Amino acid sequence: MRALVVMPTYNESENLAKMIPALREAVPEADLLIVDDSSPDGTAQVVQGFMENDDAVHLLSRPAKSGLGGAYREGFRWGIDHGYDALVEMDADFSHDPEQLPSLLAAAAGGAGLVIGSRYVAGGTIPKWSWQRTMLSKGGNLYSSALLGLNVKDATAGFRVYSPEALGLIGYQEVTLDGYGFQVEMTYRARRAGVKILEVPISFVDREVGESKMSGSIVVEALVMVTRRGIGRLFGR
Repeated sequence: MRALVVMPTYNESENLAKMIPALREAVPEADLLIVDDSSPDGTAQVVQGFMENDDAVHLLSRPAKSGLGGAYREGFRWGIDHGYDALVEMDADFSHDPEQLPSLLAAAAGGAGLVIGSRYVAGGTIPKWSWQRTMLSKGGNLYSSALLGLNVKDATAGFRVYSPEALGLIGYQEVTLDGYGFQVEMTYRARRAGVKILEVPISFVDREVGESKMSGSIVVEALVMVTRRGIGRLFGR
C-alpha cells in the first residue's frame, strides 16, 4: 500500500526540522507531501533541504495562507493524481505522534475507508489537558455525533487516513470549511456515503513550538455547520 502523508504548514520550520526525520524513521515506506502556504519563516527551504537527499519528500507551495481545508483538498488531489493508495492527514507540530501512524495505516490496509486517530475511544489519551478542556472537547464531539448521526467519538480529530475511493464518495473537493468544521463535515459525508469508518486510539499532546492555527471563528464555523446539518437531518432535508 503506497501511503502519502499530507501535512499542511505555516511557519513550521523548527518543527519540520525534527518531524521529517522522525516520520521517515517511523514509516519509511510512506511518502510525505508538505503543503506550505508561503511561510515567511523559511519552512519551504527546510523542506527543500530534505528533498535534496530524499525523493520521498515533496513540497506543494501555495501563494498565500489559505486555510487547512484548502491545503488538504490540494494535497489529496496531488496524492490521487500520483497514484497513492492511502492519504494521511497529520499535523507538523508533534501533537500527532509519527510512531502511532503505523497502527492507522494497518487499519486502512484492513479495509477501512476512513481511519480516525481517536482521543476518545478506549486506549486514547490526552495526557496534558485539563479536565475542563477535555470535557469541552468531548461535549462538542458528542453534540456533533448525536445531531448528525455519526456514531463516531472523535469527529474533530485531525490525524486520519483516507482511501482514494472514500475521498471520491465523500466529494472532498466540495468541502470548503476549515479546521474542526472540515473534519466534522468529512466525517458526516463519509457516514452518509456508507464509507467504513474505524477509530484507532492515539495519545494526543499539544504543540510545544509555534502557534496554533485554530481560532474562535473556526470553532464557531464548526458549531454553525453542525447545527444547520443537524436541523436539516431532523427535518429530512
